[in-house]
Amino acid sequence: MAEPPHASNAEWFERARRVIPGGVDSPVRSFASVGGTPYTVVAGEGAVVIDAEGTRYIDLVQSYGAVLLGHAHPAVTAAVAEAARHGTTFGAPTPGEVLLAEAICARVPGCEQVRLVSSGTEAAMSAVRLARGATARDRVVKFDGCYHGHSDALLAGGGSGVATLGLPGSAGVSAGAVADTEVVPYNVVPDLDERVACVIVEPVAANMNLVAPAAGFLEGLREACDAAGALLIFDEVITGFRIGPAGATGWSGVTPDLWCFGKVIGGGLPVGAFGGRRTLMDELAPAGPVYQAGTLSGNPVATAAGLAVLGEVTPADYDALTTRAAVFAKDLEAALLAGGLAAAAPSVGPLIGLFVAPVAAAPLRPPTDYETARALAGNGAYAALFHAMVRRGVALAPGPYEVLFPGMAHDDAVLARVVEVAAAAAAEASAALG
Repeated sequence: MAEPPHASNAEWFERARRVIPGGVDSPVRSFASVGGTPYTVVAGEGAVVIDAEGTRYIDLVQSYGAVLLGHAHPAVTAAVAEAARHGTTFGAPTPGEVLLAEAICARVPGCEQVRLVSSGTEAAMSAVRLARGATARDRVVKFDGCYHGHSDALLAGGGSGVATLGLPGSAGVSAGAVADTEVVPYNVVPDLDERVACVIVEPVAANMNLVAPAAGFLEGLREACDAAGALLIFDEVITGFRIGPAGATGWSGVTPDLWCFGKVIGGGLPVGAFGGRRTLMDELAPAGPVYQAGTLSGNPVATAAGLAVLGEVTPADYDALTTRAAVFAKDLEAALLAGGLAAAAPSVGPLIGLFVAPVAAAPLRPPTDYETARALAGNGAYAALFHAMVRRGVALAPGPYEVLFPGMAHDDAVLARVVEVAAAAAAEASAALG
């Protein structure tokens, strides 16, 4: 591995601020909600990232879920190098996009075809357009705190970076753009009528920190959509191929009409996909009247990386990771409480939430919707804990609305190290909170 460049994190960030708005290319990377200067990553190895100053961190961000096997996994880097050797983009059909589409459809019951795109945002906005075209209806129902990318119509009531920065939506989004978007509370089945084209939902909400679906919620959405003639869209950009080999459908037993995928299926490279049953996907151009296109869609380097990841993991691997994550979540809660912070670390598969508060709030109940998640996120405890953990070599996301992403590279020893430092970090954070 090459030596880190001889510049500090502060120097890199100052250079970035001169040429990049806010110094970051995605607001979730900003330290605006926790304070301080971001570290600049120059390399990654398995569960670890290394910054410009040579500091190593156990990385629980893992590119916000895009990395499943660990950074620079040999199977992925070899696949990327081999694909790039033959050319990086052609604007023509390639075998890789067919193979990745086949791999997705083979794993997800009911998903018969997929269209590859370049991001989760593209996948979600295209799925909504398809739903509107197929139903000849305009109205979209989404849930408060769920994030479906930054397209205008879906940014209302978004969590993640929008919530972290305290924005109600975004400047530049006209009233007309969201006029047909209805935002309703998560974990409550909404009343639908004949105006609704689709309901789009994170089947496990992971952009308001982690909020699991209540018993019967997803089943209720399926029934409500069927009764109203609306389509149900699962946004699985995060959950897809992370919580299990068949994503949220395999985990919950609920089959939507359309799926959105991203992150894991690109193996760390930019990619997205949306899919559904063949009769519905036939509404897309060139077969049908709903237009969607992208020059870099199905990029051969990205599809090679995604195929490498999907080819490496087995159902047994997912089971082992889920078990490891559940134990880690409970151990982390206990360590933080021992250090003086109330904590709740709910888990779904290998996804782990982390809600913290002053110890007087113990026992802390995991939130059930965006309102209760926001109340915990605003207490200031997360920012104090974040910096205390970073000082001890553990990188969490720099905002209280993200989840932890332990992956295949986070073995028992790595997770035990996180737990080991958590109590001291909690004690430091608790003292800072007064």
